[in-house]
Amino acid sequence: MAVVEIRTPLTKKDRKKLKAGDHVRISGIIYTARDAAHKRMIEALEKGLPLPMDFTDEIIYYVGPCPAKPGEIIGSAGPTTSGRMDTYTPELLDRGLAGMIGKGNRSERVINSMVSNDAVYFACVGGAGALLQDCIKSVEIIAYEDLGTEAIRKIEVKDFPAIVVIDTKGTNLYETERKKFTNKLWI
Repeated sequence: MAVVEIRTPLTKKDRKKLKAGDHVRISGIIYTARDAAHKRMIEALEKGLPLPMDFTDEIIYYVGPCPAKPGEIIGSAGPTTSGRMDTYTPELLDRGLAGMIGKGNRSERVINSMVSNDAVYFACVGGAGALLQDCIKSVEIIAYEDLGTEAIRKIEVKDFPAIVVIDTKGTNLYETERKKFTNKLWI
């Protein structure tokens, strides 16, 4: 299977070319944020305060990296369950967020918002954090340092492996692949 090389920022034109099932290698800048950072961003918006950054055409990686060992720039950096961000995600998509990287399915509300905003959801293999950390070339905390591992980080990645699980049309690999095996007899 061919691998699609993509660079960030991820424009709408480039997002629309991606299809569910595509294997990708992402290079460029992506941002990390998990539950606590998402909650804080939405609370800031509700108070009329700005977000700590402009998410237009950017990708958020749902990860809370482990502390770096001596000589490393980041520790193990595997994806967390994306559904925990579903409450907050549509607001960020409406503000230009291009894509998300995590693991697990997304809610119907998030998928509908992805379609409306031409966004993409990528999945990585859980448990591969030690391998994924090797794709991270630089790290900078840009907001909410008090959240520790859940602070928002700007990370530079090179050839970060992922799979397009939900594309801009809403095609969902979690659904299409399950259907292939429904009502099959396993011997």
